[in-house]
Amino acid sequence: MSLHILVTGGAGYIGSHVCVALLEGGYQVTVIDNFSNSHPEALERVAKLGGGAVTLIEADLADEGSIDFIRQQVAERPVHGAIHLAGLKAVGESVAKPALYYHTNINATLNLIEIMGAVGSNTIVFSSSATVYGEGNKNPLTEAAVSYAPTNPYGRTKYYNENILRDLYISNNDWRIANLRYFNPVGAHPSGLIGEDPQGTPNNLFPYIAQVAVGRREKLSVFGGDYPTRDGSGVRDYIHVQDLASGHVAALQFLHNQQEGCTADVNLGTGKGVSVFEAISAFERVSSRAIPFEVTARRPGDLAEVYADVTLARQLFDWEAKYDLEQMCADHWRWQMQNPSGYNG
Repeated sequence: MSLHILVTGGAGYIGSHVCVALLEGGYQVTVIDNFSNSHPEALERVAKLGGGAVTLIEADLADEGSIDFIRQQVAERPVHGAIHLAGLKAVGESVAKPALYYHTNINATLNLIEIMGAVGSNTIVFSSSATVYGEGNKNPLTEAAVSYAPTNPYGRTKYYNENILRDLYISNNDWRIANLRYFNPVGAHPSGLIGEDPQGTPNNLFPYIAQVAVGRREKLSVFGGDYPTRDGSGVRDYIHVQDLASGHVAALQFLHNQQEGCTADVNLGTGKGVSVFEAISAFERVSSRAIPFEVTARRPGDLAEVYADVTLARQLFDWEAKYDLEQMCADHWRWQMQNPSGYNG
């Protein structure tokens, strides 16, 4: 019997790639999504790539009024775990609208816990973030980093949700929890059929670079060129979304293989830092397009350099990232070229 997994936010950028990886691994997949920052077309393409149908529950997981409906839909067949990706994710927006972020991101987790308890399933892989570490830590960042002081509401919602899930395990040791701390997901499925489709102005580096390369935007703003790094620009750990997807499946398998309940906090990254200027140069090479940019002032709160220690993921999950920077750029560019206006055209 194939295992049945709920994927909240499964139509989103990361969620769609996770769904493909699950289908390819022989899992049955049910997606819970309200399409607030995703597109239904993504799930049609997921089914094509994964070779299997995806069951959709179109609902807002953070809405208390939707819980009975979701619970009834989920209870129609056994559930063997959930991968929880639903939530708002823009740092800048979280600063401007903190109440919205706390309401949406925390309520979605509390409601998922209620639903999982009601259907008798005790396994959750949670989409957390390296933003939980905050400032003042040494690179590479380990899961035991001293400072847990996120600098924005988005990061705090991830931190609070991690603690909610840990407390859940403490209250009942039957639960199996993995908090996956992503670094910077980039790239797209090698087919070019699914990828990142930000609404409005992109908040992240790679989709902005891609939109400049394809002609949708005039130039890229590089926030700070005087950091104490090898070329003066900020350095981050970028991970291919395909690697991130395989990390979720590996985490799920790890939890299912445990003889008893457990909780684990695990970094998912490459363990290597890439500067903004290095990313621009790599994208120019694979696209054969010039990427005009302008160096502007640093953004408040941005750190000079952040990259992961990925030892624990290797030890627990037998997982490590495989794709390099060139492949990240090539796949992201293929998606952008085939979908110049995202899923809308």
